[in-house]
Amino acid sequence: MSNNNCPLLFAQIKLHTYFGGGEVFAAHLAEAAAGLGGRSVLIVHPAAKHWANMHLPQTQLIEARDWREAAAKLPADIPVISHAALPAEIAGQITASHPLIGFVHMPLNHFYADTRQAYGSCTRIVGVSNYVISTIRGLGLEPWPVPFYGVADSGRPGGGAGMVSASEFEWDRRKFRDRLLGFSEPLWSRFRSRTVYQKRDGLTLGIVSRLAPIKQFPLLMKLLVPELVRHDDVYLEVFGAGGYASVRDLRQALAPLGNRVRFWGHQRDVARAYAGIDVLLTGLPEREALGLNVIEAQACGVPVLAPGAPPFTETVLPGETGWLYADPRQNDGKSGFPAFSTILQDILLNRAQGSMLDPRLAIKHMTLFSRDAFGKRLAELLASVT
Repeated sequence: MSNNNCPLLFAQIKLHTYFGGGEVFAAHLAEAAAGLGGRSVLIVHPAAKHWANMHLPQTQLIEARDWREAAAKLPADIPVISHAALPAEIAGQITASHPLIGFVHMPLNHFYADTRQAYGSCTRIVGVSNYVISTIRGLGLEPWPVPFYGVADSGRPGGGAGMVSASEFEWDRRKFRDRLLGFSEPLWSRFRSRTVYQKRDGLTLGIVSRLAPIKQFPLLMKLLVPELVRHDDVYLEVFGAGGYASVRDLRQALAPLGNRVRFWGHQRDVARAYAGIDVLLTGLPEREALGLNVIEAQACGVPVLAPGAPPFTETVLPGETGWLYADPRQNDGKSGFPAFSTILQDILLNRAQGSMLDPRLAIKHMTLFSRDAFGKRLAELLASVT
């Protein structure tokens, strides 16, 4: 709901139907607009029902099924923020009458290099980390020079009750297999017990993330599990949902851990998930833009265990907010970071001594991801195009 007495600052287009870090980021932009004394428009896909449960002050929600419909419904004469690479035709149509700000939520490396043309017509190209900014420059484009870090906030609305296991699947209705399994899930899921989460004695590592291919969790866990198996007091809890293949492959990689690993599905009350673990595990780095879960966990006092490479070298302070370990795919010993096995031993020792890291004590670092800093970045960006 918005108040028409406030100035309309911008419109956002966010047409993804799933829920992830980009959706949280868009909500934070809407909140920041209200903090600046304005209002905003958010154009979303009608199948994305999660927006109804999000805090969106001074925000008008408009539904559109595709880019063309979204462009046709834009209010006149205000900046437009896109959270994905637009089709070149639509980008040209928008820039003819609006400043177009393209937020880049993925590194534009060889995985996404074909987006160069789409972002090339934007008035501003904004990266969410220095790592993303470097990949934008690598395509010969000129980015906004300041990394637009997200907000370290885990206060998403939840059900108010303890966490209960939910489906770990996120069905892609474009695939026949997923359509079939998705329609039949209510039948076969009745035979699965609904478990209330209880933390177990020992060291609890947690994955709190969409189980998306870009995270590369199956590959990473296949490499880490041999070390985890050696410690019978180390447990892994997986909070998040993904496509059928992603979940299947992750389960296979984690099979040697037996009942020391549990899947909890997507949890709306993400703060409870962080409260239920000792350390957050990230995925592999190169296709990760920032890692909103990394800064959320730190804001909740949960240290992070991540490979020592961008963007995690921006978001994790070794010895203060977490640990960085050598990429297990590289065995040359030249990374400058300790091996995963060494760090895991240190964490177990710290826990035994009652001296686990508390990232909230790294005040200067955490200020980079504060609401105030986010609002100031937004004000400066809007001032540059209006």
